[in-house]
Amino acid sequence: MRPAGFAQRLTHLWYQRRLAPVLLPLVPFSCLFRLLVGVRRGLYHCAVLRSYRLPVPVIVVGNLTVGGSGKTPLVLWLVERLREAGWRPGIISRGYGGMATTVQAVTSDSAASLLGDEPLLLARRSAVPVFVGRDRVRTGQALLAAQPECNVIISDDGLQHYRLQRTAEIAVLDGRGAGNAQLLPAGPLREPLQRLSTVTALVWNTVAEARIPASEQMACATGALPQFAMRLVGQRFVSLSDAQRHCAAQDLRGKRLYALAGIGDPSRFFAQLEALGLEFEAHPFPDHHLYNTSDLAFADDGVLLMTEKDAVKCAALTSREAWVLPVEAHLLPAPEGKSLLDTILEKLDGRPPA
Repeated sequence: MRPAGFAQRLTHLWYQRRLAPVLLPLVPFSCLFRLLVGVRRGLYHCAVLRSYRLPVPVIVVGNLTVGGSGKTPLVLWLVERLREAGWRPGIISRGYGGMATTVQAVTSDSAASLLGDEPLLLARRSAVPVFVGRDRVRTGQALLAAQPECNVIISDDGLQHYRLQRTAEIAVLDGRGAGNAQLLPAGPLREPLQRLSTVTALVWNTVAEARIPASEQMACATGALPQFAMRLVGQRFVSLSDAQRHCAAQDLRGKRLYALAGIGDPSRFFAQLEALGLEFEAHPFPDHHLYNTSDLAFADDGVLLMTEKDAVKCAALTSREAWVLPVEAHLLPAPEGKSLLDTILEKLDGRPPA
């Protein structure tokens, strides 16, 4: 089995409701991983390992699971809401999938292969400074040195990067939840579910009806935690070769359509296309997949559809008709009426905009 196929098969097994028998041999390694995660977190808690506070508040948008769950659209939403509230945000990211080894600023014409697909998408969509680096403390310091007007930093991922102190944490889960609730490598979790009890808010990237039933562990971990539902909405397509050209789903009906998605859960994108009334042949790829020309050969006799995250890596790989579906995050208030922005601004109290 090729590496991509193995990764997709393993992800499928992780996100079953119960632990698949084939994963049982990995459980001892998951127990060891849990121990190492707990020791590391404890060393930071006891200040044996040093953490650092930046001179501005830091909001971490991350997840407990491996792979994407919808963090990037949420980061874009949060940037816009904070700007409306008078803040001047900047974004830092690990730059996962990129080859850069030093802290670098991301511009709209940066290479995804060097700095990562998500940072490039954030730079193009957010209109705020975006910096990438493996050490988020140094990355944040570099951003503030280059852009001193920024007075709040949003970290795209980094929930487990304890070296950087944070003012607020937002955990994101999609409809798959925590899968089998096992830690790596027997399951998709980077940390035990109990970690959710310490975050500021939990955002579900799905409507409530689409979520898998919460396990007892999940219910205990989330308890009184503020929880919000997020929907990703997209209606109009943008041409891959010309951002000034747009079309609606009805313009694509009747054509031979192929859809690709290299995101955490490709089925989310395919479900969006189906909701728009489109019939297509689906081609899932691993999250952050670095495409080459041969990867797109299946669409030589038709029209290609893709996500924005895929588009930043595919624009130079095909001259055939291809369309991108941009999405925006829509956040619903919690049942008690409080919004996610209200929750975050409460954490930022005492640090008013300068």
